[in-house]
Amino acid sequence: MQLIDTHVHLNFSTFHSDLDQVAQEWRDAGVVRLVHSCVEPSEFDSIRAIANQYPELSFAVGLHPLDVDAQWTPDAEQRICKLAQSDPRVVAIGETGLDFFKAENHQEQFDAFSAQLRVARSLNLPVIVHCRDAASQAIELLNQFWQSHGSVQGVMHCWSGTPEETQRFLDLGFYISFSGIVTFKNAQQVHESAQLVPDERLLIETDCPFLAPVPHRGKGRNQPSYVRHVAERLAELRNTSVDAIASITCSNACRLFKLDLELVSNEF
Repeated sequence: MQLIDTHVHLNFSTFHSDLDQVAQEWRDAGVVRLVHSCVEPSEFDSIRAIANQYPELSFAVGLHPLDVDAQWTPDAEQRICKLAQSDPRVVAIGETGLDFFKAENHQEQFDAFSAQLRVARSLNLPVIVHCRDAASQAIELLNQFWQSHGSVQGVMHCWSGTPEETQRFLDLGFYISFSGIVTFKNAQQVHESAQLVPDERLLIETDCPFLAPVPHRGKGRNQPSYVRHVAERLAELRNTSVDAIASITCSNACRLFKLDLELVSNEF
């Protein structure tokens, strides 16, 4: 069984001391590809260095909405665009999006999100979208962007929205990625959304080191090998097998991010 973790943050300090062991554990668990997200462009060199160590790693470049106040500058759009073109392992722009749970700088987040959508469209790359307490505003912005610039492919990462919100993002052509939250007992609306998403739009992730899934919840950091628990819970919710979820989500990840499984599997 092969698995793809479509959202990791391995450059965080919690992985500095034992990343080789963590890599061995994800390989033992059947994780054959990973997509490393980017919180701010200044991380690019550290993320690229990790990809140099582990050939199964592809990565993104972008600016997280909670870092917009400190990091968004007049040249940020151009910088993200240049970085995205500087390495063929860049497979997405992000993570970008809107977060109104922890911040109220709505216009600044709108501007940064729109700019990164422009970069993604110009480079024909998907976007990795963070959206918290801002689904209606994100949908409105995306609809306006679609009308004025054309559509962009992408994924709603670590999704925890309602089934109604899920359907609206599906209508915009987005993939939906579920994290360890789907394993939480009381995450009822996430469970309902997980049953709603069609096979061809389903993805899985850890968002490590955050949100460790059951049975590791509350016991320390999350890591890529735990993505299997997400697949197992999705299999239960969707009344299918873990093998089926693995096959579906691998195929979808390869299609969205243009990943090549064979190229990597021969290198480790």
